[in-house]
Amino acid sequence: MNDDGYWIIRILLQRGLALIYLMGFLAALNQFRPLCGDHGLEPARYFMRLVPFRDAPSIFHFLPGDRSYLLFSILGIFLSLLALGGMTDAFGILPSMLSWFLLWAIYLSFVNIGQTFYAFGWESLLLEAGFLAIFLGPSNTEPGWQVIWLYRWLAFRVMFGAGMIKIRGDNCWRDLTCLDYHFETQPMPNPLSRLFHRLPPSVHKAGVLFNHLAELILPPFFFAPQPVAAAASTGSLLFLGSIIVSGNFAWLNWLTAVICLSPLDGTLIAQLFSLTAPPMVPQAPLFTALTWGLCILVALRSVEPVVNLFSRSQIMNTSFDPFHLVNTYGAFGSITKERYEIVIEGTEEDAAGVDANWRAYEFKGKPGDPRRIPPVVAPYHMRLDWLMWFEAMPGQAGHSRWFVQLVIRLLEGDAATLRLLRGNPFPERPPRYIRALYYRYRFGRKQWWDRELVGEYMVPVSLEHPVLKLVRERYRNGDR
Repeated sequence: MNDDGYWIIRILLQRGLALIYLMGFLAALNQFRPLCGDHGLEPARYFMRLVPFRDAPSIFHFLPGDRSYLLFSILGIFLSLLALGGMTDAFGILPSMLSWFLLWAIYLSFVNIGQTFYAFGWESLLLEAGFLAIFLGPSNTEPGWQVIWLYRWLAFRVMFGAGMIKIRGDNCWRDLTCLDYHFETQPMPNPLSRLFHRLPPSVHKAGVLFNHLAELILPPFFFAPQPVAAAASTGSLLFLGSIIVSGNFAWLNWLTAVICLSPLDGTLIAQLFSLTAPPMVPQAPLFTALTWGLCILVALRSVEPVVNLFSRSQIMNTSFDPFHLVNTYGAFGSITKERYEIVIEGTEEDAAGVDANWRAYEFKGKPGDPRRIPPVVAPYHMRLDWLMWFEAMPGQAGHSRWFVQLVIRLLEGDAATLRLLRGNPFPERPPRYIRALYYRYRFGRKQWWDRELVGEYMVPVSLEHPVLKLVRERYRNGDR
């Protein structure tokens, strides 16, 4: 591929990353304060008292508080829109690098203090891809092939890492039965998930084989000459597209697809769409030197991820430095065979017996009402809904701290917390008691879900419950 091809790939990467940044900052604007704000479920201010800046670099160590979270969310959205519209390219190398650096630094600041609600692999993936974008350069400067190849290296590690964690993990990836369960038990199904679940077993087996092809066979060819690299990229993009249409995985597969654009043949794209490269000036020597410095940095930081990648005890979705520069990835090494859901209910009655008038809280994305069709929410990320999926997994030891805080906020009628939900079944005043029931869910025939009550996840509690009183007191005193 020549420079004319690289400039097209650069544009695709920059616009795609800008879109994902936009999703990330919109989620921060809407969710960070009720989740991790001053009165959130996991307040970042307590976390920052315990974890120093060197271990979790964040702007918010110096500018803490809900007002800063709001302002930097808005700034991130503004910069994302500028990048999406190509405006960050308009004033040369320094403004371009500064814009992409600010996007990375602000998002890093949210991730590093976001605790449980930001402990997802795609946070590190966005930060690593976003850091590389600082060195892509503006559209009026000749692109550097080195950075495009660093994106290919990232695409390889994401895809191959996911393949290796699967082939080493659950037996269903080896006997080709994982898709018999996956579409029903995935974190957040969408309207097409039930259709995919009901495909014949032979199609499911073919889907697992396609998974192994896309994640284990094709990634090494990202480094091959054209048109082989482009063919491998196309196969991976088709695979990622099948995941996108069959479930809600936030921006994980959207972002992976953006990164997997890097092996495409830009020259061929230019010919197909009759595109012509804009006038470009040579790179400044300092910028070229910085680019080669980036290559050296990535090479050095890649040692641990590569060792992990080929280790029998491979771990997934791990950062090896607080800046999330070069990470290790992987997803769905094991598949849950049954779907369990926690349904939170409240009652205004003074007695919390089984005969009380219990009303359920509905979440925006996760299953609840058996009659409700799952929505399409990706690439937007509903963090509380995802954590509820993890909370409902069998074998959990007790209730998570954030879950207890969620129950307290609902008993208090906290407006910010309620905005994270689909609606408030108690618009007049908060409920007197809250309970949580544990259900097994399956795709239904007459309605969207069939569910079976397994038991109580949390017994009925009020704000007078001694445990909740203790938690509220410790929260007020700033003691975690």
